[in-house]
Amino acid sequence: MYILGLNGSPNKDGQSFYILNLMLEYIKEQGADVELIDVPQVLNSAKHPFCNVCSNPCNGVCYKGTQLEQVFDKMAAADGIIAASPVYFGSVSGQLKAFWDKTRRLRTDKALVNTVGAVVTNGGAKYGGQETTIKAIHDMMLVQGMILIGDGCREADAGHHGVCGQRPVKEDEFAIKRAKIMAKRILEVCQATQGIRQNR
Repeated sequence: MYILGLNGSPNKDGQSFYILNLMLEYIKEQGADVELIDVPQVLNSAKHPFCNVCSNPCNGVCYKGTQLEQVFDKMAAADGIIAASPVYFGSVSGQLKAFWDKTRRLRTDKALVNTVGAVVTNGGAKYGGQETTIKAIHDMMLVQGMILIGDGCREADAGHHGVCGQRPVKEDEFAIKRAKIMAKRILEVCQATQGIRQNR
C-alpha cells in the first residue's frame, strides 16, 4: 500500500501537519509506504499557482517539469490520499483549493478513480467549521471519482465525516483517537479495493 498525505496548510509544521503526520506514522507502522507532501511549497513550483485554463482539455503544460508534476504522478500511483487543511472562513485553505484546481489533467485521465480518500481538518474552536471544510474536500474528491471514507471502523464505531481537531491538536485527545481509527480504516479499504485500481 502507498498512502499519500497532502498538507494543505500554509503553516508547514503546524496543526494540520501534526495530525496528518501522526496518521501517516501509524500507517507506516502497519507496513505501508507513506509520503507527506507540503502543498504550498509544491504549488509554488508551478509557473502559475492558480489554474487559468491555459489548455482545455488540460494537457499539464503549465506545470510540466515542475515539482507539481511529480506530485501529481505520485497521486496517480497512490492507493489512498489523506488531505489535511485548517479551516479558513468555514472552508478549505486557499492553497489546497488552488492545488486541487490544478488536478484537471488527473481527472481527464481518470487517474484518481477508485483511489481511497480521507480528510483531516482543524479549527480554532470546537465548532469552528471543521465539518464544512471536510465536506468541501469531499466534493473535490468525489469529482475525481475517489472512494471516500470517514473516521470509523468496525472495531470502534461507524464514525463521522473525518477527523475534526481543535487547536492545539496536540492536546485534543478525541481528534488523536479518531485519527488513529481513520488511519486503520484507510488501510483496510485500500487493501479491499486494490484490485479495482489496477485497471486505471
